[in-house]
Amino acid sequence: MTSKLQKIIAIGGGEIGQLRENGHGNYAPETTLIDREILHLTDKKKPTLLFIPTASSDSKSYYQTVEKHFLEIGFASVDALFLSDKSLTKEQIEKNILSHDAIYVGGGNTLKMMTIWRDMGIDNMLNMALKKGIVLSGLSAGSICWFYQGISDSASYEDKNEKYIKVAGLNFIDAIHSPHFSEEPQRKHAIEALTRNSSKVAICLDNAVALVIIGNKYKIIRSSSGAKAYKAYWENDEFKLNEIAPKEKFMNIDDLLVKSSNS
Repeated sequence: MTSKLQKIIAIGGGEIGQLRENGHGNYAPETTLIDREILHLTDKKKPTLLFIPTASSDSKSYYQTVEKHFLEIGFASVDALFLSDKSLTKEQIEKNILSHDAIYVGGGNTLKMMTIWRDMGIDNMLNMALKKGIVLSGLSAGSICWFYQGISDSASYEDKNEKYIKVAGLNFIDAIHSPHFSEEPQRKHAIEALTRNSSKVAICLDNAVALVIIGNKYKIIRSSSGAKAYKAYWENDEFKLNEIAPKEKFMNIDDLLVKSSNS
């Protein structure tokens, strides 16, 4: 397989039109401008999208929301990969992953998702997709998964009193990550603790903001003017939290992933 430019869009969070908890109406989509960038990066007139809802336990209603949203944006088709379907062979799963122009990973239980992926070899298949130039994207759990490590609320699915835990990602982006950063203030303390003795920086994203990577270049985009991105790290025994400004042009990703304010 010939290696192509690697493309990743990690989204901090946000609604895409799901049904409200009370069952009355749907949330207004918040990430549409970012999601159009997923479409754009495919470089196809009629691209196809594969939704992977492992983190939400293969929620069918979530798939219906994602399908409607991305068809309206301009994708020609939106398929779902339900890994709970035990009739699927490894070959069928791999073919499905590698035959789409973009992949979108949904939110939910990150730890559960990563465990299933590694058990089934999905991690290796997504690495193949990355090298093939398929656009890899997602929000929340679907954002954490592309990083070396992330802060997740996965433990709260079993115990509501449990705090954030660290979850190992696929390490396609050599950094620690937190989605929903400003929406959940305690995440700052979790990132501060996780980066304390780490050589890596943390990329922290609010809802409605995304890190876009093409090859060795990156930029920050957002679908809400108040949404922000930050780089966090320790330097000389001091915790640094620097805002990463959204820019039109792409920057060198090496500058983003080192401990300095040069990003």
